[in-house]
Amino acid sequence: MKKAIWCFIVLAVTAVSFSFVACAKQMEKKPAPPPESEKAAPPAAVQKKTQPLFIIERSKNANVVHYDAQLTAAGEIAPNEPVIAYWVMLATDGHREELNWIEKKKAYGFSIKPDPSVSGYKMTLVAVPQGQITVKKDGDAIRAELVIDGRPAVLEKIYINASDGLLGPKVHYIELYGKDIKTGEKRYQKIVNK
Repeated sequence: MKKAIWCFIVLAVTAVSFSFVACAKQMEKKPAPPPESEKAAPPAAVQKKTQPLFIIERSKNANVVHYDAQLTAAGEIAPNEPVIAYWVMLATDGHREELNWIEKKKAYGFSIKPDPSVSGYKMTLVAVPQGQITVKKDGDAIRAELVIDGRPAVLEKIYINASDGLLGPKVHYIELYGKDIKTGEKRYQKIVNK
């Protein structure tokens, strides 16, 4: 009797083991891909076209904030979200990251509104509130314009020199870089925080 019970247990365990092995092998099998004629077309990705405007570099590390104009399919500035900002993490592997809420409100965010007088938009950066940037189309290009050292210029880069403090970063100075709209010469201005 004991021998019969042991045989039954061994058979039961063996049967269960085989069923687990069969299930595992079945799970490993991948279904064959459907023929090309049966494949559904991938959904059209909603990829917005963008055009770079300018960047913000900082003394803290190599990470850079990019500001891009968003364009419609017709190549016009997108009225619902004309400009986007995001990090390019050059201090690590160069991947892209969105700005977080604090960065948008306290450092790298901006406000932007349509301005018919310039046939574009007026943009104010949190980091440089004293300078209003005009974002507009000029021919096939979209550009950011700002007065740099008393001359209208196409803004290319802002550099922020700051150090960490108890209440957050302390900005020592800001440098503006661009090209004169009329002459094409390089424009530069240093704004010292007092």
